[in-house]
Amino acid sequence: MSELDLGSTPAPAAAAAPAASNALVLTPPAPVPVVEQEQAAGAVPVDSARQLELKARAESFAGELAALDVRSPEFSQKVNAITTMGDADMRSSASVSSRMLDRPAAALSAAKGKGGADAQTRVSNTLVDLRATVTELDPARADLGGAKKVLKFLPGGDKIQRYFAKYETAQSHLNAIIKSLASGQDELRKDNASIETEKANMWTAMGKLSEYNELASALDAAVEAKAAELEAAGNTEAATTLRADALFPIRQRRQDIMTQMAVSVQGYMALDLVRKNNIELIKGVDRAQTTTIAALRTAVIVAQALSRQKLVLDQITALNTVTSNLIESTSEQLRIQGGQINQQAASSTIDIDKLQAAFDNVFQTMDAIDTFRAQAVDSMSQTVTALEGQITRAKPYLERTRQGEVSESRAPSIGTSTPPQLGS
Repeated sequence: MSELDLGSTPAPAAAAAPAASNALVLTPPAPVPVVEQEQAAGAVPVDSARQLELKARAESFAGELAALDVRSPEFSQKVNAITTMGDADMRSSASVSSRMLDRPAAALSAAKGKGGADAQTRVSNTLVDLRATVTELDPARADLGGAKKVLKFLPGGDKIQRYFAKYETAQSHLNAIIKSLASGQDELRKDNASIETEKANMWTAMGKLSEYNELASALDAAVEAKAAELEAAGNTEAATTLRADALFPIRQRRQDIMTQMAVSVQGYMALDLVRKNNIELIKGVDRAQTTTIAALRTAVIVAQALSRQKLVLDQITALNTVTSNLIESTSEQLRIQGGQINQQAASSTIDIDKLQAAFDNVFQTMDAIDTFRAQAVDSMSQTVTALEGQITRAKPYLERTRQGEVSESRAPSIGTSTPPQLGS
């Protein structure tokens, strides 16, 4: 463990999720932008008190380093502490980043039909099933307003009766679809809870990397100042050695830390994109369920009401026929009354245009979800491509760190004394 390693710090509180909107338009988030090293350095700020503490620690370390003989083992141990500064935290951050980047990559593969049983895929398949069922029950396909006089005397020949009978038959299947959608929503919410936990861990790791970057920056300035003091005192050789053997590894280590921070920030943003997509999917499914269920339940109620009304009208017609035969004197009044009853029966029939409008609303909702899914796949594909590039950039630095550790483990140890501490 390097004497420049920092202690653990509490994880900052995660930001509250934005309030859900009631708007129907679903807009997929933009692809995650590539994070440069300079941007990553300030992504997780270090408070001023901690900065002062790190600066004092760096100045103390630089003073001890400048006071040592550049050829002594103690000087080499100090330089080695610089090259291994924050190594454990960088490895931990790289491990978390890899797990986080696996999530959007796996979700994208499943969305493109390459396997996977993630919640997004299950919800998508259920929505496809719901759309197929609703399309089959579209009144435009049933041609409810067409001619039906020839077939209406046959059993089941009335198109309206057959249309609503199909509703009743499909009710159990629709209930299963709605139940599956609810289950998919629960899985999406569980995924988001897991994502929030991983984001909190990543935020803590990025906070540690920010502190190491601040420490490396302070060491850079302190060692440069000590080298300038040695030059001013006429000790040019010591100043040159200090810059070559200490300042170079400091800046090299800072570059490694900033590169790892860029990869970590990229992974954090990618997982947040997945979380936002899940939220949009949950809202979209809620809206589809609300509109579809309302339309279908209304259709079932209307079908039942029409059946009861038809039964009553048949009884009234039969009663009027018997009454006409028995009481001829009232035939004119019965004719007028029968016409009024038939007019009333015709006016109570379901309004096909309104039913068609209800289905149009359903299709608009389903089309909005389809458009969102198509746009989100392209967006997430760009995100994964950008993230894989950043991981590739980080691999050489991690490999170089590993090779340095292997070389150090094989080198013979010098002395058994405890290395000097940088400060409490």
